[in-house]
Amino acid sequence: MRELWKLNSLIKRYPHLLLGGVAFIFLTNVFAVYAPSLIGEGVNALKDMDAAVLEPLREGATETDVFSESMSMDYPPSLRWIRSALAPESEASLIASKGDALAWMKRLAFWQAGLFLLAYFVKGIFLFFTRQTIIVMSRRIEFDLKGKIFDQYQRLDASFYKANDTGDLMNRISEDVSKVRMYLGPAIMYTLNLTMLIFLVVSVMVYIDWQLTLFALLPLPLMSVGIYLVSTRINRQSEAVQQQQSGLSTFVQQHIAGIRVLKSFQRERDATDRFTEAADLYKKNALNLVKTEALFMPIIVMLVGLSTILTIYIGGQRVIAGELEIGHVFQFVFYVNLLTWPFASVGWVTSLVQKAEASMKRINAFMEATPMIQSAPDATACSEEKLNQITFDKVTFSYPETGIIAAKDVSFSIEPGQIVAVTGRTGSGKSTLAQLAMRIFDPESGEIRVNGKPLTQWNLASFRSLCGYVPQDVFLFSDTIQNNIAFGIEQGDASLDEVKIAARDAHVAHNIEGFKAGYDTLLGERGVNLSGGQKQRISIARAFIRRPQLLILDDCLSAVDTETEETILNSIRRRGNESAVLLVSHRISSIRGADHVLVLDGGRVVESGHPDELASSGGLYSRMVEQQGQQNEGNEED
Repeated sequence: MRELWKLNSLIKRYPHLLLGGVAFIFLTNVFAVYAPSLIGEGVNALKDMDAAVLEPLREGATETDVFSESMSMDYPPSLRWIRSALAPESEASLIASKGDALAWMKRLAFWQAGLFLLAYFVKGIFLFFTRQTIIVMSRRIEFDLKGKIFDQYQRLDASFYKANDTGDLMNRISEDVSKVRMYLGPAIMYTLNLTMLIFLVVSVMVYIDWQLTLFALLPLPLMSVGIYLVSTRINRQSEAVQQQQSGLSTFVQQHIAGIRVLKSFQRERDATDRFTEAADLYKKNALNLVKTEALFMPIIVMLVGLSTILTIYIGGQRVIAGELEIGHVFQFVFYVNLLTWPFASVGWVTSLVQKAEASMKRINAFMEATPMIQSAPDATACSEEKLNQITFDKVTFSYPETGIIAAKDVSFSIEPGQIVAVTGRTGSGKSTLAQLAMRIFDPESGEIRVNGKPLTQWNLASFRSLCGYVPQDVFLFSDTIQNNIAFGIEQGDASLDEVKIAARDAHVAHNIEGFKAGYDTLLGERGVNLSGGQKQRISIARAFIRRPQLLILDDCLSAVDTETEETILNSIRRRGNESAVLLVSHRISSIRGADHVLVLDGGRVVESGHPDELASSGGLYSRMVEQQGQQNEGNEED
């Protein structure tokens, strides 16, 4: 449980709930143990009354002798006050007949049953408060743990997410946390309950008769072992079923998302065959799980029945021998059944702890991961400063996963009011420069400076607050269009007028206003109900609304026509000296109005200069102009 001990810092936040839960568990078990003792003592008292009153009356004894004998009976402590209330020592209470004796015994049984029900009622109250402390504590810690994991999600950088699967990361905050909560709640509660109940019950049983205690409890450890073995097998099979179910869900999700491709290639039958194969495997695993689960209750019933049989058989022999009261046999049967679930829960709780330990190990490995990109302790906040210049000085970067060099000795600078464009063939490193400028990655060598100071010395959060970044892979939330655009402002508290201005600058306002719900139009997952160009322009509007000092457009105009593209670029130029613009694009039409163009090839800057100069230089840029011009002419002829 080494990993689970790390939860102690969270448990310490709620000591009142934990200590309260312990107290309520103890009180619950006190009344749980007290109730069967009422049954045992009551049966003994009624048997003694029968022997002292009814039997002599049946044999012809006088009423005076019977009354005297009944007054001398030794009642158990818990029944003495009932006996004194029902039969005070006075002539008025003289038991004169067999009918009077039976009536008195009925009253005694009635009060006995009332006390039994009252004890269980009080036990139920304390059980309610037990769950309102221990289980509430586990839910609050679950909330705290999910909050810490979500904060860690946002703290970690892009390199971490490149190396880890999204589905696996989602399981940390859902499945893994749920398993840890089962340890914090049910496992702790049942462990405390089992410990206290065993101590109280066994103490009472040994006090009554230690030999019968041994026989009564003999099958219960076997039940724990059996339940543990069955639970272990159930857990293993459950994981197989869950994995298969996850695979089915992924299969269906992918085929629904790619239904157009599926139909266009006429692969429906193949998809059906593969789905049937996967579903059959899931069915097989699920049926095996059901068969194993079917062993659970029979094991419990069989061993509890064995314990009950041993209790009645051995207890009956000791009653016949005069070594035990018959009421104590009834009491032992209640205690055996009272211990049934706690003993059965040993295997279940052990399984919960095992799963929680494995899940907590995964969570701790995730929580202990540190982002490679973070602010230095003495970083400078730049929220109050104006960005005057951003400089790349011989910047080199390669991706550690593949070893591909994406940037090699790249040098250039950007100033407010300037548009610097980066172009080149696919895979030349264009997007990498945009990500380096946002400090999503740090260069291996060389330096990126802001206002003459290394970017690593600036506070990361405050630097990014001055930037507007439109990535190549546009992402929109399943929310309204207004909220998606306003997302660019901290807390998303932009007014509708500001949203409309940003939408007009991004040349998407006329599309939005054409929708039935306008800016309140709810988008589907990742903006599925919009065209590619509309998604790109809404993403650009999200960056525009920030009025950033550094605007980075990473090939985000690929899905718009040239007229729309020109309108958006004019919006950028109208901002004047408000922003320094780094424009990444493989389309020549997008960068013709730039002040400076960098042409990349294999991560290196092979050409640099004004677009008009580069177009007539006969180099790579010139060939790209010629090739794209020919493509455009071909498209017009078509």
